[in-house]
Amino acid sequence: MKHYSGKHRNRKSIRLKGYDYSRRGLYFMTICCQNRSRFFGEVKNGKMILNDAGKMIDKWYWELQNKYPDKICREMVVMPNHFHCILENAPVNVIMPLRGHPETNQKYNATIGNAMGWLKTMTTNEYIRGVKQFDWH
Repeated sequence: MKHYSGKHRNRKSIRLKGYDYSRRGLYFMTICCQNRSRFFGEVKNGKMILNDAGKMIDKWYWELQNKYPDKICREMVVMPNHFHCILENAPVNVIMPLRGHPETNQKYNATIGNAMGWLKTMTTNEYIRGVKQFDWH
């Protein structure tokens, strides 16, 4: 397994060497907050109560299928310091226009890693805005 460099040098990659992560199928993922900080809410009486940051995570997850039409967002759950989701790579029939360009905001045949990278970028940027504008913690 490949070792990460820098501050994550002790982590080993759990990705399968040579596997094509743009292949059709269901992918279960967990994304954790830096330092396992509880950014997304809290559990009270056995129920997860999302704060504004947690609601934002939920919003951007479901937005993935608009950005990536060949991805289908399945179940997901936001926890205080991480979230789990099941994302499906599915075939999509795309009719390309005779002239011009297809919708440039949509991406086809992206890997699961590309989609998760986009999700992390969008949520991180909105979280930073929330901290600056609304004093999110």
